[in-house]
Amino acid sequence: MLSHLYRTWLIEKGSLTARLQQRYQHFSVKPLIVKYAKPTLDEAGLLHMTANDAALIREVFLIGNGQPVVFAHSVLPRNSLRGEWRGLGKLGNKPLGATLFANLEVKRTPLSYKKLSPNHALYQSAVNGLIDKPAFLWARRSVFNLNCANIMVTEVFLPHLVATV
Repeated sequence: MLSHLYRTWLIEKGSLTARLQQRYQHFSVKPLIVKYAKPTLDEAGLLHMTANDAALIREVFLIGNGQPVVFAHSVLPRNSLRGEWRGLGKLGNKPLGATLFANLEVKRTPLSYKKLSPNHALYQSAVNGLIDKPAFLWARRSVFNLNCANIMVTEVFLPHLVATV
């Protein structure tokens, strides 16, 4: 069962970036990590990678009116960073979602949801720097596909998203 406060955000099928840009007068992306590393086993499995394959891991905060409201963790396999997606490894403070949703050829798998506890690695990355750490966080993820290239995006919703407008 999805948390009532986060429900509309979790089930949003359109661009989360566009929705945040509509909601917040001041929206920005703060890159935290951009590096090649091995994805987790479940991420590698969903992306049809072997356990030894490296991918570009990108973690950012999506900032609304000066507060982190979403922590985004993206896994971009090396073989997906070509063709139309060759520039995705160099987005800097540009939102990945804007690029993904700009191309009508991009397909998205159904969203999956998870309640993250404090011992989950994504919970720990998402709350890094937060003063008040919640008992749990809601997250969703999906895989985007373009011409057989896949990218996984996990979005972790932070307390300021539902605490402010």
